[in-house]
Amino acid sequence: MDWVAGKQTIFELLKKYRFAIIVLLAGIALMAFPYKEEASENPVPASQEINNQDVPLQEALEKILGEISGAGKVSVLLPQAAGEETLYQTNENVSSDESGNNSHRETVLVSGSGREETGLIRQVKAPTYLGAVIVCQGADNASVRLAVVEAVRSATGLTTDRISVLKMK
Repeated sequence: MDWVAGKQTIFELLKKYRFAIIVLLAGIALMAFPYKEEASENPVPASQEINNQDVPLQEALEKILGEISGAGKVSVLLPQAAGEETLYQTNENVSSDESGNNSHRETVLVSGSGREETGLIRQVKAPTYLGAVIVCQGADNASVRLAVVEAVRSATGLTTDRISVLKMK
């Protein structure tokens, strides 16, 4: 009869803790299927992961401005005042002694796969442009010029006085 009493006790425990057992079994099942990350042959630096543009802005503008009705063939020049700037997260330790305050700054590092350490990126500032020069076939039409100026203003953040649209020969 001990076997029957033990069997009854097991059923009572299973009934009482059924949700915990279900969660435990689901966790074991998820651990049975490991997540396998595809390793790339050429790892991308952390600064390029955040702002991953396959096509530079100048080329993208040439392509999109060429789609404007009446613009025709388009060439774009975007001189940069400052390139893209990456700001890294730092920790600053300040201690005060008899001789004065001592401060020590260090960049926060993040360990990646393969024992690689990279700086923790706090912010990536987009490049700033001096202006834009656009040469297109349809620049003699005022509505085309206006559409081109508005498109470049939207894409670059430049004011309209820094955007020149000229007729292509």
